[in-house]
Amino acid sequence: MARKLFGTDGVRGVAGDLLTAELALALGRAVTLEAAAERPQVLVIRDTRESGEMLEAALAAGVTAAGGDVLLGGVLPTPAAPLLIRRYGFDVAAVISASHNPYRDNGIKFFGADGMKLSDATELAIERRLEVPAAPPAVIGRVRALHGTLEDYLRELHSRFRELSLDGLDVLLDCANGATFRAAPEIFRRLGATVTVLADEPDGRNINAGCGSTHVEALAEQVVAGGHDVGFAFDGDGDRVLAVDRTGRVVDGDELIALAAIHLRRTGRLDGGGVAVTVMTNYGFHNAMREAGVEVAITSVGDRYVLEELKTRRWTLGGEQSGHIIDMGFVPSGDGIASALLTLESLQREDLAERQAMVKLPQRLVNVPVVDRDAAMQAAELAEAIETESRGLEGRGRVLVRPSGTEQLVRVMVEAPTQDETDAVCARLVALVERLSA
Repeated sequence: MARKLFGTDGVRGVAGDLLTAELALALGRAVTLEAAAERPQVLVIRDTRESGEMLEAALAAGVTAAGGDVLLGGVLPTPAAPLLIRRYGFDVAAVISASHNPYRDNGIKFFGADGMKLSDATELAIERRLEVPAAPPAVIGRVRALHGTLEDYLRELHSRFRELSLDGLDVLLDCANGATFRAAPEIFRRLGATVTVLADEPDGRNINAGCGSTHVEALAEQVVAGGHDVGFAFDGDGDRVLAVDRTGRVVDGDELIALAAIHLRRTGRLDGGGVAVTVMTNYGFHNAMREAGVEVAITSVGDRYVLEELKTRRWTLGGEQSGHIIDMGFVPSGDGIASALLTLESLQREDLAERQAMVKLPQRLVNVPVVDRDAAMQAAELAEAIETESRGLEGRGRVLVRPSGTEQLVRVMVEAPTQDETDAVCARLVALVERLSA
């Protein structure tokens, strides 16, 4: 039986439509009953969306109706959840957020007592509980505010990066009007940086609106205009980051992971000597890791798959081109603030604009609308064309053609040594997909 509600990052949808207060209450009840504890202690944190308070109240009602106690941690970045689980010994943590999505969307994702996101099997068990009428609880739980959570999170960051001095560094931060709006500027200041902040006045509706890691061009312009040394853009829930160097060039997750991998290997902290990335990672990353003697494992798109690979191999570092970077040495979750600080630690006071961790190959990605994505992908002619083009780029680049997981699209991505060759190969494959779908 497949999960129906849970996606790759919890339950997500338009608040008040798919994601109703009734569903949040039911999820709170179900996750509490599924928890392996007599009276589960459940942490709830959220981002800055206007629907967050409604869902927080409903989720708390569901937990207490099932006999669990709720500790409200307030507005915090997602990675604070596993850190607070470790600090206080919670049985479950719930994060109310839709990450980089517009404010109308929201979501609920859960972490277990081990600080990891719940497994597919556990999420399926929670969904099954939604279908069964709940029996009256033996006890009714309580709801309390958990004070000092922001300081707890900042203390964890400061402990991890206590040897990092940012004295004299001029940093521009874009907090996406989201969950990092207090934590990010504060930790950078504590470490000595001169900090200027964009998008740090959330009003419930301006989260990710023309700002943050999904709109990093605004940060790039301001870094150059203000003469800043470096800029970092977070997403709404704070588990992603992209960087901008002083010239205004955007540095994506591939380059940030490459910098970190080489640094951690050099300092003897890259457990297992490898790094896990997704199929979307630039071919230049693989070239760089080969030269650095770092093994690379490739996963499907999604941070949960990267995390699973890291757990299986007992490795430290992994992530995605989007800027979702996991450093298991700190927290088993993407943490945008920690990743930004790890980037600066990796640079060792060098200029990000002079980075040499990897040389990116030109990349072209085209989303091709189709009538039936599965039928298009099963066409023998397309398989033959992919094989032919891949052979032509062997050792120099690559071809990736895959169906969208949510839309009737076929995604065609090509990387080659030159932009002309990249565009030509991509154009041929796109034309074939369009013809097969006509």
